[in-house]
Amino acid sequence: MQTYIIKRLLLFIPTLIMITVLVFLILRFIPGDPAYLVLVGAEEGEVNVSEKVLAEMRAKLGTDRPIYVQYADWIWNMLQLDFGNSYHYDTPISKDLKTKFAVTLELTILSVLIASVAAVPLGVISAIKQDTPLDYASRIITFSGIALPTFWVGLLIIYFLVLIFEWLPPLKYATLWDDPWTNLQQLMLPAIALGYFNMAFIARVTRSAMLEVLREDFIRTARSKGLTERLVIARHALKNALLPVITVSGYEFGRLISGTVVIETIFVVPGMGRLLLDAVYHRDYAVIQAIIVVITTVVLVVNLILDMLYGWLNPRIRYT
Repeated sequence: MQTYIIKRLLLFIPTLIMITVLVFLILRFIPGDPAYLVLVGAEEGEVNVSEKVLAEMRAKLGTDRPIYVQYADWIWNMLQLDFGNSYHYDTPISKDLKTKFAVTLELTILSVLIASVAAVPLGVISAIKQDTPLDYASRIITFSGIALPTFWVGLLIIYFLVLIFEWLPPLKYATLWDDPWTNLQQLMLPAIALGYFNMAFIARVTRSAMLEVLREDFIRTARSKGLTERLVIARHALKNALLPVITVSGYEFGRLISGTVVIETIFVVPGMGRLLLDAVYHRDYAVIQAIIVVITTVVLVVNLILDMLYGWLNPRIRYT
């Protein structure tokens, strides 16, 4: 196990470096001068800016230096958790990321929890009651969850809440530690909208895995020993069927934490998605780079944790 963890950590570092290089270079090849955009601001159409003013702004932003020097300085500062200042707002990026990342992380965790709590029992029941009305109802729910886009589910939630119940969550965002109840009201609906697709996907995987495990010889042996059906399902079948479910949940966690832009915009959630959208609009390279690096690091850490869980769930797996 220790050898495997060391190997994974050694793979973690070059992967992260490769991502930073790709992000840094791709953003530099995109047409557009950040110095010009900072000077022009929200003005529409072309605005004449003198070369002297442009040169001064490039020197202030540091974009007039060679690319390798910019990259080296950025990496060194990032290792000290200093992502620099925003090109557009001239504010510390670390300060914005600290607050925005906490919101997006809470929304992602809540979505995964909602999806998993609903999906696993739904998939298990669907597998146990195969080709029965319960199975057909479960499959209809999962098919609709996969078919409906996340943004459409979010719009439907808002529409029916306003039209039928004449209620919307408080618009002014409250943090979890200041006002937990208001915070839960604000994040529950976007979490449901995000988690509905994930619930459907995880439920389908759970059903397929359970059907496969229930046909194995050791399940037949457990039943022949006189164990109750509940014990056979919970202790033997479900534990072995959770491996693909955990893999899918980890993938969904990474997808959610990097894909909350639309939902955060619809529900006015001040998370990283809206920060990234604003940074793309203003061509704020520094903010975009910082967000992508944070998301990449989180996804890599989650994958490492999932690999560790495999050995606990299935002792047949050997890390050699």
